[in-house]
Amino acid sequence: MRYGLLLAVLGLTVAGLFAASLMVGPAGLGLRESLAALFAGEGEAAVLVMREIRLPRALLGVMVGATLGLSGAALQGYLRNPLAEPGLIGVSPAAALGAVIAIYSGLAASLPLALPLLALAGAVLAVLALLALAGGHGGSITLILAGIAISSLAGALTSLALNLSPNPFAALEIVFWMLGSLADRSMEHVWLALPFTLLGWALLAGLGRGLDALTLGEDAAASMGVRLGRLRLAAVLGTASAVGAATAVAGAIGFIGLVVPHLLRPLVGAQPSRLLTASALGGAAMLLAADLAVRLIAPESDLKLGVLTALVGAPFFLWLVIAKRREML
Repeated sequence: MRYGLLLAVLGLTVAGLFAASLMVGPAGLGLRESLAALFAGEGEAAVLVMREIRLPRALLGVMVGATLGLSGAALQGYLRNPLAEPGLIGVSPAAALGAVIAIYSGLAASLPLALPLLALAGAVLAVLALLALAGGHGGSITLILAGIAISSLAGALTSLALNLSPNPFAALEIVFWMLGSLADRSMEHVWLALPFTLLGWALLAGLGRGLDALTLGEDAAASMGVRLGRLRLAAVLGTASAVGAATAVAGAIGFIGLVVPHLLRPLVGAQPSRLLTASALGGAAMLLAADLAVRLIAPESDLKLGVLTALVGAPFFLWLVIAKRREML
């Protein structure tokens, strides 16, 4: 498929799913009533539903999905590892730990924005620790090992918080938040995540030329004028900024950063620079579709978004293993 046509198809898919996200919900608003509330401000209750509930949820679906898809493609290109995904460098687990601390300490109950703010703080501390552990001239293997160490420590501390939870309700709230969701989010969450998300997108979008050169090897890329230290710093900071913000407002949502680049890579000729934009659009489309699915499949049981993406991602892993085995035969 031609690259321009692929982007057009993905863009139209995102636009269609965004519109559908605005129309679907338990309020039972008709199309005309929804549009009048959203654009003309007609109907007090309808305006509240559209502008304070459905619009933030749809916007966050685009932002979080695009972030996960883009950062997954960038990390897979930089690390030259098809199994790389945003959680590999420890930012997502550290952001989740920050949110867990907010819930465990009771700050989330007294200050609504304490949870996303502490999650962002956790992401910042994780990237500082990652850069300190990996060093100024460490290679991709060092970066991966440092990320695994940070992820393991954050996971262990999260488990400790669950183990020492003062009451079962706090533990249940922690578990539900970690499953990931876009429900009950407001425009405050959108405005909080937006600057960090845009900064991360800007850093990751500028990696294209360096990632293309890196496919020839680090020595070849350096001989072509690519500054590997700057490339790594942009990849880490871009992923940390965008994924930290996404985790802060939506919880831990896995597999999108892994699955989307794999699905789209054959369609862009395995060229990392082209995969970045395609994966961002594909990630937004997949997360919007998943969020629509959780509202339509089980509207009463509050099925969590991270659960559904994991149910889709696990069979994809099995398919990937089977496909690789067939290639080797």
